[in-house]
Amino acid sequence: MNLWLRGIKKSRWVILGLILGISLFLRLTIPLFAHSSLTQCHYKNQPLYGKVKIVENLPDFKIKVVSSFPQLKVQWVNAFPNRCGQWQSVEHFPDFTVQFVEHFPDFTVQFVEHFPGISAISERGNS
Repeated sequence: MNLWLRGIKKSRWVILGLILGISLFLRLTIPLFAHSSLTQCHYKNQPLYGKVKIVENLPDFKIKVVSSFPQLKVQWVNAFPNRCGQWQSVEHFPDFTVQFVEHFPDFTVQFVEHFPGISAISERGNS
């Protein structure tokens, strides 16, 4: 009887260890493969500022324009788009291309006149 109880206690520790190990493994590996979040003003290892070309096909990013709760606030500039969320529209030699879509965007944007960048709500959601 005493040996049976020791076996149950050991198996509980083994199961608990497996659960913790699997959860730690998933916690560390899922962010490497999930590109659905904006982190430090990058998406799919591409900075979200720079020269942008708007295309109809084969974009680097599909974006949806929203009026509230965007993931990225974008400010159009005429030169030096070197801060998070600053985009300069170009026809040749873009840093990345975007396509405006209504469904299944990579991320949402709101065009602003001031204070571009990752929105506070998006930052909290990516932690």
